[in-house]
Amino acid sequence: MDFAYSTRVQALRQQVQRFMDDLILPSHRDWLRWSEAGAYPLDVIEPLKARARAAGLWNLFLPGLRDDEPGTRLSNLEYAPLAEIMGRVPWASEVFNCSAPDTGNIELLQLFATPAQRAHWLRPLMEGTMRSCFAMSEPDVASSDPTNLGTRIARDGDHWVLNGRKWFITGAAHPQCRLAIVMGVSDAAPDVPAHRRHSLLLVPMDAPGLEIVRNIPVMQHQAIEGHCELVFRDVRVPADHLLGTAGEGFAMAQARLGPGRVHHCMRTIGQCELALELMAERALERMAFG
Repeated sequence: MDFAYSTRVQALRQQVQRFMDDLILPSHRDWLRWSEAGAYPLDVIEPLKARARAAGLWNLFLPGLRDDEPGTRLSNLEYAPLAEIMGRVPWASEVFNCSAPDTGNIELLQLFATPAQRAHWLRPLMEGTMRSCFAMSEPDVASSDPTNLGTRIARDGDHWVLNGRKWFITGAAHPQCRLAIVMGVSDAAPDVPAHRRHSLLLVPMDAPGLEIVRNIPVMQHQAIEGHCELVFRDVRVPADHLLGTAGEGFAMAQARLGPGRVHHCMRTIGQCELALELMAERALERMAFG
């Protein structure tokens, strides 16, 4: 396989790098000021989002865009070096509408949503007018193995009823978060295979019975957009809020998580590269022993 960058990707790398240098880096101090005051810096991010979209740097991670959907149609291989550049500033990917967990949720909705679900949830996410979260991890089990999940999804007439507890849910405290895609057990019968017991529900964040309990610090870092604990107490959503087919939640979640690991890894490499550059710069500048 040839891993050399195509002419198109080389041009996009230069364009993204210029945008980072000219617009995002000069705004970083303002972003930090808002964040340290406990307010999400929408006044910083929203104008930059408009400029990124106008420049054609929008939804860069999606290879399978429809003709009426905004974006650039890049493969994972083509998008990876752009994610690396964005990773140098932790909040930069949101400016390009390439921020987790929305990226994975958009991919899920693209693959499995009904036309009505696409209009109600996918379109605003792709336009960048709302945010979302993905609720799988739970406090009482090792959620890296989703067959352990305790959250229950039960059918009741023309509704689904959701009960359970989730935590470390990224993005749930973002002021524009309107949707939680929730994974839970919808069929716990002993004869049902372990990987066919789960379903995914589209749950509005203002649904009665859904509570954001707290924003959990991670290694003493308080993410302003949240790594939240959520509780679902008899949360009822219409039957048409089921994403895909009942019992296929595990397989759908894997389709979401695969590309996301590439995105996260490349952004982390970008952060590490910047840390190494700053360390080398500091080593050359530092005066030791007078």
